[in-house]
Amino acid sequence: MAVHPEIQSILDFIASRGTPPLHELSPPEARINMLKARAVYAKGTVALPRVEERRLPGPAGPVPVRLYAASTGLALPILLYLHGGGWVIGSIESHDDVCRRLAQAAGCLVVSVEYRLAPEHPFPAALDDCQAALAWVAAHGAELGGDPARLAVGGDSAGANLAAVLAQNATARGGPRLALQLLVYPVVDNDLERPSYHAHGTGYVLTRAGMAWFFDHYLADPAQGADPRVSPLRATRFAGLPPALVLLAEYDVLLDEGEAYARALKAAGVPVTLKHYPGTIHGFLGMTVTAPARQAISDAGEALKTALTG
Repeated sequence: MAVHPEIQSILDFIASRGTPPLHELSPPEARINMLKARAVYAKGTVALPRVEERRLPGPAGPVPVRLYAASTGLALPILLYLHGGGWVIGSIESHDDVCRRLAQAAGCLVVSVEYRLAPEHPFPAALDDCQAALAWVAAHGAELGGDPARLAVGGDSAGANLAAVLAQNATARGGPRLALQLLVYPVVDNDLERPSYHAHGTGYVLTRAGMAWFFDHYLADPAQGADPRVSPLRATRFAGLPPALVLLAEYDVLLDEGEAYARALKAAGVPVTLKHYPGTIHGFLGMTVTAPARQAISDAGEALKTALTG
């Protein structure tokens, strides 16, 4: 189908601004642009009774997190959420609206992680921070008002990449037990030659050149792209991984690899729910002024409720 009219309006607005493409910007410039964009795309702020800042122990110093809950109750199920942005841009702030809405939709405690960004902190710094956050929440989640026995990981784009790797690591290491991995248009393979990269490589916000820019900044050595911690689709084993909800956009360079990851999980016997959102583009989850974004958040919330209360 054609691009959803509400999303097309956003594409038209972007075009009207004449902003240089991502791959022509410096990382600091791109970070500023992302925050400006979120201010336009987000549909107001969802008021929650609990939003607070914390710092968790990390491998290179404290890791900032922001907690979201639609209830002041204790022992809430927990979602560790990892923001997107190609490991180079994005932040707790850029994904504040998404996390508020997920906390409301799922009835859980969302712990949003401010992991270190490249190129200042290349791979595996982001992963190390997220791994540390998961380990701490699994051991001490009750101190945050959560129930670490009911724990999920999730993220969008590069955040979904990190979530997928955390799920693989948890399975390989024998814990923590994860009830669900929420993967929203995940980056799962360092391969820019898949058909969707060519079919949707320009005109839909995230471009093929933009993904090359992200990988160039994230990886100190291009050879690291073959590492399953960068390309979780290249892992040798998928059996025993947590159930997955994979949400994909139609006009997205990452479409093919997201479908391939869902197939790999299913082939290994992992319960997978794969949802396509027609007429959408990469990054649409944060465009909460649009109906598709709100539907995807609702779908994620329902899946999290089922997984975390079962």
